[in-house]
Parts: sequence; C-alpha cells; structure tokens
Amino acid sequence: MFKDKLRIWEAAVLVALSVALCTGTWAQGRQDALSGKLVRLHVLAHSDDDSEQQIKLDVRNAVLAYLEPILETAADSRGAEALIMENMDGIAGAARKASQGRAVSVSLSTERYPTRQYEDLALPAGEYRSLRVTLGAGEGQNWWCVVFPPLCTQTVLAESAYPAISSEDIALMKQENGYRLAFRSMELWSGLKAFFENN
Repeated sequence: MFKDKLRIWEAAVLVALSVALCTGTWAQGRQDALSGKLVRLHVLAHSDDDSEQQIKLDVRNAVLAYLEPILETAADSRGAEALIMENMDGIAGAARKASQGRAVSVSLSTERYPTRQYEDLALPAGEYRSLRVTLGAGEGQNWWCVVFPPLCTQTVLAESAYPAISSEDIALMKQENGYRLAFRSMELWSGLKAFFENN
C-alpha cells in the first residue's frame, strides 16, 4: 500500500513538472515574441543623491524629446532600432546637454528587466532590446520605459497605430482576458531561467 501511494505521489510530481515545463516553454515563447516588438529606454543615474536623481530625469526628458519625433516614422521595432543606431550621436548629445557635466555613455543592447507596471500596462520580466543611457558611474537608481511604441509619455496602446503589436500582445500587457496567469508564468519562467544561467 505504501508503494502504491509512493507511485501516485511520484506520478503527480512528474505530471506537475511536465505541466510546469510546458507552461514555461510557452511563456518564454510569448515573452520572446513580445520583447521582439518593443524597444525600451533605460537611464541609470550616477548615484542615489537627490540632485543626481533629478539630473537622471532631466536626461530622460531630453532623450525622449529628441527621440520621439524621430521614432514616429518607425513601423516596427527593427525600424526603431535602425533609427536609434543612426542617431546615437544626437541621442548622446541631447543627454550630455542635460547631464550638467556628467559623463554620458549611450548604447543599444539586450538587457534583462524585472517585471514592470506602467499605469494600466505591465511587462513581464525578461530580455528586451534597450537604449541604455548611463550617467557617470551609473550606480544610482535607474528609470526605464518603452520608447517604441512610445509608452514613456503615453500608456494607451492602439493596435491600429502599431500593426506589429497584436491584439493578443495588448491583452497580455493589459493582463486582460485571463492573461494574468500567463503573465505570472512568464515571470516565474524568466526567473528560473536566470537562476540556472547564473549558477
């Protein structure tokens, strides 16, 4: 009888593990598909001093003011990335003007982000293409948003305005129609994947 209970327990664990792996694989695919349609902006302050945090916000505003009219012509994230790369000198110049003499480093790369809530939208943890602006030592609290589509200054995402963003993606970011569980699955899978990559 003990062996029968043990076999049932083992079977239950195997089924749970299989479901978790399938859910994780699906969640990773959804996160990858979503992240491939976005470009994020990441601004790192020199330090946590109040004055440095204010400079970070000033730099953010300057970079957004410079970038937003340029990115209006981008149809998708690849187009946005190409426009960002073409304008790296201008982005760096806008950041320097607002940095009050701080050293400025600007790059476009892939970064790992935590889960982030933006008013009525949320993005799962994972890897995203990112315009990174580092001020000085870059050791202060950072600020991030989505620069394409332009969610830094708006949180209304219309599928008609950005055809590359599907209604399913919008529902996922708004966590509508039962997507809250999918979103949580993505978070957990991303965290588990990062844990195994770092160990």
